Amino acid sequence: MTKSAFVILGLVALAFAAAGVYRELSPARKDADGSAIPAAAVAGGALPAGRTETPRPVPQLRFVDGTGAPRSLADFRGRVVLLNIWATWCVPCRKEMPALDRLQAALGGPDFEVVAVSIDRGGVFAVKTFYEELGLRALRVYVDGSGEALTKLRALGIPLTLLVDREGRELWRLIGPVEWDEPAVVNRLRSYVPEDPKR
Repeated sequence: MTKSAFVILGLVALAFAAAGVYRELSPARKDADGSAIPAAAVAGGALPAGRTETPRPVPQLRFVDGTGAPRSLADFRGRVVLLNIWATWCVPCRKEMPALDRLQAALGGPDFEVVAVSIDRGGVFAVKTFYEELGLRALRVYVDGSGEALTKLRALGIPLTLLVDREGRELWRLIGPVEWDEPAVVNRLRSYVPEDPKR
């Protein structure tokens, strides 16, 4: 067998190994009837219709806001949060940010917030500049310049989006861009946001 054939076999084996790790680390996306949602359906704007598995606590994430003040995911306890991990250099992230901005404008309030955390090393200035370029106004600026969120969430790619309930538990996650302001998607997300009985 030639050297190039060994290289090709090695690459194929590596690809299969990586796929196995992906399946192990990524929670299975399931619809209400328990069947897996095809990647194409997710790309087309579909979202999980039910919880993917028993809700589990999201690791404590720390970042800063647009003023540089320290914030954490715990600050949003009591709201349903659509947590999005992204970066200005990520092309799919750049594509979906305007839709996330429109989603925040439509649903954001005391019961729901889109928390888009950038992992840009350029910090707050880089993200604010990006927001200005795209005319993003509803989303607040949040930055994790350390990229620690990627490790804590065991992220295998970005954009990574988690739906987090009022108690800070992950209900489901998606990797890749979604048209977050599509009516079907907005209605699906609205179904996760019942009014707080305390108000």
